Amino acid sequence: MRNGVRRRMGVEQRREQLIAVALDLFGHRRPDDVSIDEIAAAAGISRPLVYHYFPGKQSLYEAALCRAAEELSGLFDEPREGPLGERLLRVMRRFFDFVEAHGTGFAALMRGGPVAGSGHACAVVDGVRRAAYDEMLAHLAVRSPVPRLELAIRSWISLAETTALLWLDGRRIPREELELQLVHAFAALTAVSAAYDEGMAGTLRRSLADEPADGPLADLVLRLGRLAPQPS
Repeated sequence: MRNGVRRRMGVEQRREQLIAVALDLFGHRRPDDVSIDEIAAAAGISRPLVYHYFPGKQSLYEAALCRAAEELSGLFDEPREGPLGERLLRVMRRFFDFVEAHGTGFAALMRGGPVAGSGHACAVVDGVRRAAYDEMLAHLAVRSPVPRLELAIRSWISLAETTALLWLDGRRIPREELELQLVHAFAALTAVSAAYDEGMAGTLRRSLADEPADGPLADLVLRLGRLAPQPS
C-alpha cells in the first residue's frame, strides 16, 4: 500500500504480506542491497512494525527464501503421465518462468553472499535440490537408483542451475532453446551413463518407450543425426 492509509491485518496476514513484499524486492535486487526501510515502505507500514513481525532482515529473508523454495521445489511436481520428454519440457518452462520472475534473487542465492550464503539458506537450497532429485526418480519410476543414475540426475540439476544463471547474465540465448536443450541434456547424460550400466539401460528404455516421433527427445535424435559424417 502506497497511499498512506494503513490497513489493519492479522498477524499471519501481515507476515504473509511482508514475505510477499520481500520476495518481490529480493527478486529484482540483491538481498544485501535491500533495506528494512524499503521493505517497510513497500508494505505501507513503519520500520518498527516490520521488526515486530521479524527480528531483522535476515529472518525475513529466510522466511522469503523458504517460500521461494517451496515454489521452486513444486516446479518438478508433474503428473507421471505421458511421454517423459514432454513432461520435462513443461518442468523446464516453469523453471525458467520462476528464474525470470525472481532473477536477481535467484542469482544471489545460487552464487552466495553475506546474507544468501548463510547456513540456513544453504540448507534450503540443498532441500530444493533434493526435492528435484526425488521428483526425477519418480518420473523415471525408480526407487533405488544405481550410482550412475544418481550421478546423471544430480549432474543435470547442477547443469540446470548453471544454465539459468548464465542465461540471466545477458540472456544471449533464447530461453525456449535452453528449455529444450536442458531436456536434451538430461537424455544425453542418462544415455551416456546407460552405456556403462545395463540395469540403467533398462530403466532408460522403459522411460523412453512411449516417446512420440515428434516429441522433444525424437528432436534430439534428429539433431544428432545431422552431426554424423555423411557418405561421400
